[in-house]
Amino acid sequence: MARHFNESEFSARRERLLEKMAAEKLDAMLLFAQESMYWLTGFDTFGYCFFQTLVVKADGSMTLLTRSPDLRQAKHTSTIENIVVWVDRMNADPTTDLRNLLSDLDLLGARIGIEYDTHGMTGRVARLLDNQLTNFAQISDASYLVSDLRLVKSPAEIERVVEAARLADDAFDAALPLIGPEADESAILAALQHAVLAGGGDYSANEFVIGSGPDALLCRYKSGRRKLSATDQITLEWAGVSAHYHAPMLRTILIGEVSARHRELYAAAAEGMKAIEQVLRPGYTFGDLFDAHARTMDERGLTRHRFNACGYSVGARFSPSWMEHQMFHAGNPQEIEPNMTLFVHMIIMDSDREAAMTLGQTYLTTETAPRALSRHPLELIAV
Repeated sequence: MARHFNESEFSARRERLLEKMAAEKLDAMLLFAQESMYWLTGFDTFGYCFFQTLVVKADGSMTLLTRSPDLRQAKHTSTIENIVVWVDRMNADPTTDLRNLLSDLDLLGARIGIEYDTHGMTGRVARLLDNQLTNFAQISDASYLVSDLRLVKSPAEIERVVEAARLADDAFDAALPLIGPEADESAILAALQHAVLAGGGDYSANEFVIGSGPDALLCRYKSGRRKLSATDQITLEWAGVSAHYHAPMLRTILIGEVSARHRELYAAAAEGMKAIEQVLRPGYTFGDLFDAHARTMDERGLTRHRFNACGYSVGARFSPSWMEHQMFHAGNPQEIEPNMTLFVHMIIMDSDREAAMTLGQTYLTTETAPRALSRHPLELIAV
């Protein structure tokens, strides 16, 4: 079987979910987030681009409603035993099949939580679903119920993130020697991806980011490659991935003579990382992490050049993004607990001078100081 965790691990996760459902007085949950299904059962697919949902009842029973191509996928990769297939056809409305399934499961009039805020739920599906269930059950938005449970990682999950971090380091080791004047972005990107896959890792939930020259100020992947100049800058954001668990990294590398502005931005980024490390521990919140970042940037006159977030939780994620819901932004009350895996980044983009500087790595929280999962120091890199 293609499962990455044992039955006791899945059982413990199910018990945590059932306890939370009981606390929220929910008779059932409709899981639409693929990472929720994967975390709970091991179900591994990109079939969430079509309609599918996992019905979890308060008694612990689970039923998957999906298309026929994912029938064998679910049997092979998950602990799910009850699988119902809705039939592809013209003008098909699988929410009707879902309502019939919920009726068969004796959930008429029940309290049902639904994961709305996920890539597995389109606006059209949400409207159809609400039309079917509004007069059938008491429905509520439970988008973050499983997501919040996934914040604190089990020992088995931490092993996966640590392995992902090793792959991220290996990728950087492979790419860094290729960076220099006349280097081709295509070769650099290929080296990053090759190291992760050759090391036994997975595709990441979103594309690796690569951009040089003016494009070093971009924080998203875009199509198109160029060769580096004698004096240049290149920003890379990538992740090692193990069993879908991510450990992102972020660096801006300088080519040729380093400008005074780049040194100034690097000093701010390095100071920001150190400031966050001081509060990246129990007793603080995600909002406190952002405040440490903002204070460092603002004191250096970089308010216009910083972002309004400086990191987020990471774990098992599916495309189109490896970012979890829980981000480091102003006022986020989420408390930091031991055994969270958190990606911290400093992103400073000075568009006036076309100067970019970034630093970022994944940490494991502990009872005290955080543990950086990368073996690479947070130093200024110039080649």
